[in-house]
Amino acid sequence: MDTLHFAQQPDADALLTRSPLATLTGMLLDQQIPMEWAFTGPYTIATRMGHDDLDAHEIAAYDPEAFAALLSEKPAVHRYPGSMAKRVQQLCQYLVEHYGGDASAVWRDVDSGKELLGRLKALPGFGEQKARIFLALLGKRLGVRPEGWREAAGAYGEEGSYRSVADITGPESLSAVRAHKQEMKRAAKAAKEAGGAGK
Repeated sequence: MDTLHFAQQPDADALLTRSPLATLTGMLLDQQIPMEWAFTGPYTIATRMGHDDLDAHEIAAYDPEAFAALLSEKPAVHRYPGSMAKRVQQLCQYLVEHYGGDASAVWRDVDSGKELLGRLKALPGFGEQKARIFLALLGKRLGVRPEGWREAAGAYGEEGSYRSVADITGPESLSAVRAHKQEMKRAAKAAKEAGGAGK
């Protein structure tokens, strides 16, 4: 299993590497903010709760207002700490209800990439794209490779690509992924403008 380098911060990355719930939570937070900020979030939450790891049972049962306040403390865990606090709690409540609070149970005994994708898509806050990226992350970085995992991950499962967090092994690959994302944004904007011009 690789050491993860998503937060680009040693303590936060160490937590991601050893804690399946931290990695899942980082993936949940990874939207509308820089990726390193998102993946530092689990470490920040754990530290503010006075622990060295996240506990799904504890987070699921936490007072919602108090949990939102915890994520809102400066520096905030996310640009939208209130709504993301709710999402993190929903994710932990789902894990408690369906997997006994054990995040790794989501992928531990799956027989196929298709089954794993289905399980990930069922998680609160995980749409199709996020589920595929996380599936690629599991396969490429954490050695979770059920049959057909690359196909289930779609383009994110491709060998040697720089499309997502699943492809990050250090600062150089982080830059490559960032450049790819900017290129995709540019292409989408150009396509939108071209569509508007054709009317």
